Amino acid sequence: MVAALVALVGWGAFAAFETDIAAFREARFGMFIHWGLYTQLGGRWKGERMDYIGEWIQSRYQIPNAEYGLLAKEFNPTKFDADEWARQAKDAGMEYVVFTTKHHEGFSMYATKVSDYNIVDATPFKRDAFGELAAACRRHGLKVGIYYSQNLDWHEFDAADPRENIGRRRTALANKGMSWGNSWDWPDATNKDFDRYLKAKVYPQLKELLTNYGEIFVIWFDCPNGMTPQQSKDLKDYVRSLQPHVLVSGRIGNGFGDFDTPGDNQLLTGKSEFPLECPVTLNDTWGFKYDDHNWKSGYRVACDLMETLSGNANYILNIGPRPDGRFPDASSDVLRELAGWRRKTDVQIKGTKESPFAQAMPWGWCTVADGNVLQLVVKSDWTNELAVCGVRNEIA
Repeated sequence: MVAALVALVGWGAFAAFETDIAAFREARFGMFIHWGLYTQLGGRWKGERMDYIGEWIQSRYQIPNAEYGLLAKEFNPTKFDADEWARQAKDAGMEYVVFTTKHHEGFSMYATKVSDYNIVDATPFKRDAFGELAAACRRHGLKVGIYYSQNLDWHEFDAADPRENIGRRRTALANKGMSWGNSWDWPDATNKDFDRYLKAKVYPQLKELLTNYGEIFVIWFDCPNGMTPQQSKDLKDYVRSLQPHVLVSGRIGNGFGDFDTPGDNQLLTGKSEFPLECPVTLNDTWGFKYDDHNWKSGYRVACDLMETLSGNANYILNIGPRPDGRFPDASSDVLRELAGWRRKTDVQIKGTKESPFAQAMPWGWCTVADGNVLQLVVKSDWTNELAVCGVRNEIA
């Protein structure tokens, strides 16, 4: 397989790709940030409390674009401090940040010229949130990534509206009165032209994002339902033509990703040979919700992080900022716990390699740090001796 790939792309391109993937695996721990107009509602609509993830609120209540777009006039996150976000990420041990530049609602959180439905032109805030965050991340030594919903866009008539063959999640959405595409503004999908949407919005916006904001580490696409292999390939080729070293998530669809992801909030059950990233939320939503208080503890996050690293995958932890631009207090508390744990134990996250042992460790986890050092991370409630079986070399 490797030989065939080298023959197809050439040794130089293959070597460069291997270097990029090595950098991805070295980073190990990232921060996901879901922030958009949905944040303004916080999971509440006309006296009802949403029973699904917050960023899907427009679909949950089938809010017409004419009404939903009015949220932009109220969106003014004056307490947004990009440096504070970046500092909290870096202190917690993260090496990269992935920011939602456009989610399914279609609203752009950066200064796009393609559509005036964006944070600069449509809100009283009038600042380029992504631009400020990208600059802050680089000041704090963090790599910059973007999330971009390439397929779903409820603001655009021609965007995807997959009404068939979505499987169990399609049924789950339907049971909540939801749909993948905007079937409430446009119930007749007969004249939709998805390629027209790609050319009119997706490609031009990706050009802005990959041209105007410096080097992008990863680009997170999402929900490729219904995209053809050719559409996924063409999109990947276009992204690479703008930034040859950007790594593309598997949710571009049809097997064209550079790294893959399990389902949302799913951890590994073994070791991964393929580059993998586990996306996890701190509560039950990705976008902010006032009424979701099912927060994970810092200890739980540290355990999940070590489980993921020992299985040779990256771990990306989501924060859903509040409408005013601050992280929820519970999220900041977790990040401070992680920072304190790192200072107290000097645990190594960046650059660690998977456990060399085939078996799980009942007392905790093992990773390899600094080339050949076994890093043993022990659960706080373990009181018995540590048994490490299978070490064949002399122990220094």
